[in-house]
Amino acid sequence: MTSTTQTAADLTFTGRGVVLNYRLQGDGSRALVCIHGVGSSLEAWEGVAAKLGDTFRILTLDLRGHGRSSLIKGRYEIDDFVGDVLALAEHVGFGQFDLAGFSLGGLIAQRIALTHGPRLRKLVLLATVAGRTPEERERVAARLAALQAGDRGSHYDASLSRWLTEGFQERNPELVARLRQRNAENDPDCYASAYRVLAQTDFGGFIDQISVPTLIATGEEDQGSNPRMARFMHQCIPGSQLEILPGLRHSILIEAPDLVATLMRRFLAGDDEEMRGEMREEAG
Repeated sequence: MTSTTQTAADLTFTGRGVVLNYRLQGDGSRALVCIHGVGSSLEAWEGVAAKLGDTFRILTLDLRGHGRSSLIKGRYEIDDFVGDVLALAEHVGFGQFDLAGFSLGGLIAQRIALTHGPRLRKLVLLATVAGRTPEERERVAARLAALQAGDRGSHYDASLSRWLTEGFQERNPELVARLRQRNAENDPDCYASAYRVLAQTDFGGFIDQISVPTLIATGEEDQGSNPRMARFMHQCIPGSQLEILPGLRHSILIEAPDLVATLMRRFLAGDDEEMRGEMREEAG
């Protein structure tokens, strides 16, 4: 049984035992699904979506355990998120669509590309991970352990410096205060469950099987979803495009939405046949 209800700005979809809060915006004809990261919400995409609405019909959502979606307790698996996204996309009539994922959203997007490739036109992987080294796995495991031990405050304070440059924080104190407030509103158990998926999921051994045109982008100073991993993904995914964004850290959706929107528009609205030709050449 599924149902749809509407609030002032957002919609809700009930299915798969979860209520998902989502938003449809833009007047364009091309379907685009955008997935946020851990501890965030569909609002993370506001700046990017505002720039793309003339070309795209954009679906954003709060993942389970986030925002206004169901605060499902217990262990999460990557395929829980995948199933939610695909069910919602089908519900809104997106048979085939472009897909963009940020951080955890990028892992979800990788999984969808690997398991449901024909549903996708093009793929955008933003500040996400694949092919972690042992040292990188140790660092993220330590952050997960601190979260699971209930140490949310120091985790977030440390994360803030990894996410945003000092200059941006100094120029935007009100925005930083809002981000802190939103983080404080996160359910700690749901946050830790989602972070476990981010920390313990890695498709580095499989992404060479991704066969849709792919754009990979990350901040030059992103410590967690670092340029080394972005270059690894670029080397593995045939015909992919790579953008390392100078002077940026992890939260490129917040600090540089105009730049991200420009890159996405140029890639997604580019010539499909030319892109497929490049992929065939690299695969051959």
